[in-house]
Amino acid sequence: MLIFVLLHQSSAVAAASKPHILTFGKWTTVQWIPESNPSTVEEKPLTLKVRPLLVDGRVKEFTLGPAHDVTDRLFVVRRAFRLNDSLPQEPASSPHWQWQRGGWLLVDRLTGHISPLNLPEFDALYSAASWYRDYVAYCGMSDDGKKIYAVVAQLNRRKPVLKRLIESARGSNGEVKDEAADSVCPIPTWQRNPSRVSFEVAGGPNQTFAIRGHSVDLLTEEDEDEEASK
Repeated sequence: MLIFVLLHQSSAVAAASKPHILTFGKWTTVQWIPESNPSTVEEKPLTLKVRPLLVDGRVKEFTLGPAHDVTDRLFVVRRAFRLNDSLPQEPASSPHWQWQRGGWLLVDRLTGHISPLNLPEFDALYSAASWYRDYVAYCGMSDDGKKIYAVVAQLNRRKPVLKRLIESARGSNGEVKDEAADSVCPIPTWQRNPSRVSFEVAGGPNQTFAIRGHSVDLLTEEDEDEEASK
């Protein structure tokens, strides 16, 4: 009896520690209709390239864009999904699926676990993210869509490392200045030694922030020139 229990426990441990096989499938081009302007009845479809993320040969998620390796075990990738756009009065037997861009996923190669990342102020339509190590920089948008923030978030931290108001997202007429996807601001750029990230601000100079652990300092042009001369 004791031998049976030991063998059962050993097999359970072996099954739990069995490595998972994570792979990406082939790229597929799909149509995407961003809901950038509610007043527009018919919007011109854009194209997205998506590919499945498979764990042990089974499709777990669809993704878009390149993955970013955070460590040799963890990586992040952006999610894509299909949303049922059918109206209540339309037949349920013929759902109207539409591809949409989602947020970011954190994937563990060892366990095969996939979890969504809750990035503060990240907007699936307007925010373009740039990853460096376990940091991600992007221009976020407030819930009311009126303010744009320079945001730097770090994995496993609830509060952003940086969240600074950089401009108004709407013009004098109250409408979004640019309704194109990823239009809040150009994708931020990273540099190392020291770690710093630059945000391009419309109608003003770029803003560069030095990232030191959980602290952030706004660099002046003199600071940047000093760092470049080192």
